[in-house]
Amino acid sequence: MKNIPHDYYLRFVDAWVYEEVLDFHSKGNFTLHRAFKDRVGLHFLNEKQLVQLTGNELVLYPDMDLTVGFALPKEDIENHLSRNESCERFLSESLDFADVERLIFPLLSKEGGSYKRGYPSAGALYPAEIFICSLSNENTSWPEAGKILHLLPRSRKFEIMQGEADPELLKSAIMESANDIGSPSMAIIYVAYMPKSLFKYRYRGYRMSLMEIGSIYMLVELQAKSLGLACRLWSAYTDSMLCKVLGVNPALFFPMCVHFIGKRHETY
Repeated sequence: MKNIPHDYYLRFVDAWVYEEVLDFHSKGNFTLHRAFKDRVGLHFLNEKQLVQLTGNELVLYPDMDLTVGFALPKEDIENHLSRNESCERFLSESLDFADVERLIFPLLSKEGGSYKRGYPSAGALYPAEIFICSLSNENTSWPEAGKILHLLPRSRKFEIMQGEADPELLKSAIMESANDIGSPSMAIIYVAYMPKSLFKYRYRGYRMSLMEIGSIYMLVELQAKSLGLACRLWSAYTDSMLCKVLGVNPALFFPMCVHFIGKRHETY
C-alpha cells in the first residue's frame, strides 16, 4: 500500500509489551490544572536543597584528585558549534511562516526520494512525530486552513490537523502551570508514536524514541540559532490535554516534550 494507516502498526505489536510500556510512561505524566494547584506537589525539597542539587557535574571520585585538564585554542572556542542558552522570556512578536520552513529544514528527508532524514533513527523506524503549532493570532502568513501542522519529512509537506486550532486553547493546554516566559510565537510538540517504536525492538524501542527526539530538538536548536530565533524546552503540561488539542489518541501518541520558538525579550 502507498500510505500505511497509522494504526496498521498495531497488527505487529506484542499487546503485553505495549501495555507495560504505556503503564511505565503514564507514571511520568503530570496533571497540571488550576483546580489542583494547591493540592499537589512535585517534591518536598526546599530552595536551599534545590540550589545544592541542581546544575552540578557528577564527579565519581570527589575525594580523589584524578582529573586531567584540557585546553582549546581560542579560535576553536569561538567557532565551536553550540546552541544558545534557553530563552527566559519571549517577545510578543509574529513569526513568518517562511522562518518555520527554514527551521524544520534539517529534519527533512534528503533529495532523491531517500527515506533517510537529518537525524538518526534505529532501524529507520522514525517513531517521532512533529507537530508545529502557532501560538499567536498575529502569525497571519501561516496556512489559512489550520494552525496545527503535522510534519511529513519524507514528502516535504505539512499535514493540516483537523479540529480546533485556537491559539488560546493551545496555550491553555501547553502552559497550564504558572509561568512568566512571555509569549512564544510557536510550539513544536515532539510526540512518539508507540506502535512504530515497539513492533521491532519491543521495550528497547521506547528508549530509542527518546534518543531520536533528543537528536531532533538539538538540530532545531542549532537551526534556530542560525535564524536568530530563541528556544526553550518545556515539560510542564498534561499529556491528555495536549493530545486532545492535537486530536490524537493519548494511548498511541506519547508527547515527550514541547519546544517553544520565538523572539527573545532582550530587556528581560
